[in-house]
Formats: sequence, structure tokens, C-alpha cells
Amino acid sequence: MIEKTLVIIKPDGVKRSLTGEIITRFEKAGLKIIGMKMISLTKEFAKKHYPEDIIPRIGGKTLADWKEMGIKTEKDEKTIGRDAWNDLINYVTEGPVVAFVLEGVHAVEVVRKITGSTSPHKAQPGTVRGDYSHISMGYATYRGFGGRNLIHTSGSKEEAEQEIKLWFKKDELFKYKGVHDEHLV
Repeated sequence: MIEKTLVIIKPDGVKRSLTGEIITRFEKAGLKIIGMKMISLTKEFAKKHYPEDIIPRIGGKTLADWKEMGIKTEKDEKTIGRDAWNDLINYVTEGPVVAFVLEGVHAVEVVRKITGSTSPHKAQPGTVRGDYSHISMGYATYRGFGGRNLIHTSGSKEEAEQEIKLWFKKDELFKYKGVHDEHLV
């Protein structure tokens, strides 16, 4: 049940000085930071993290958002997905990000709950996105400026494993006893 997961505070979160607030939420929930870094992404690295095979999925989500918002389009799902993906790559490379690995009981699920819905306008109050962002991903793509949703979190244990290997070398992750190890684990 002890899991590791990747969290990335995206350029809008860093620029808005929300890094400390976001990290605090995870630590207060009993998750332990075992690795952290601030970097500026190259487009090549961003494309490894967000590979082109996500284009159909984000195209479908965006098209559904547009339909919900009453936006009519002649574009197909693939074209919309490609546009959204290009916006995403441009967005995550526009400034530094803070990436860190959290460890804890059910870490992937707990982090996703704390973060809130990927599309901030659907995120519950009390979540990171619900409190600090309100834009819909569909609107962001419609306007062509990428989904400024503050944060990326791994979507599953398998995704977390792959992403952590991409972002961190083994010697950049640390083992240590925290207070929660004694009281919760």
C-alpha cells in the first residue's frame, strides 16, 4: 500500500508563488517528499512526459468540453487533440516547474483527491485546482493557451512508476523515517 507518485507544479503555479502552499497540502496529509527539483523543460523532454499518444484522449475531452460550453466546430477530435497537445507542450515549457516525488499510503489516489479534477472548473472547493484555478481545459484550448491547471499528478501506480523513472535518477530519491512512518505506517 506504500506508493510513490510524481507531482509537477506547472509554470503557472510557480509564477503565482503557489509552490509552498501546494507542497504544504500534501505534507499535511501525511505524504513524504522523497525527491524534489526545479527545472525548465525542453520541448523534447515535455514530449517524453506528454507523448503524442495522449492526443486522442485530450481531443475527446476537449470536444466534450466544447459541446458542454456550446462551442461549435468543424474540427475533428484528432485535430482538436493535436492543437490541445501543442498548447500543452508550449505551456509546460514557458517557465520553470517544480517536480517532486511523494511517498505514502495510497499516495497516487490521495494526491489525485487533494489536487482535484484535471479541468479546474469541475474541481471541488478545498482541492488545489478548486481553490486556485477555475478555467476549463476546453476554454483554454479554444483560446489556444494550454490548460493552466497548476499541477500534474500521476494518474495510476503504473504511470507514476514510468514518470518517476523519467524525471528522477535513483540517487535523487531518498529513504528516511518521517513522523508519519512511526504513527501511520
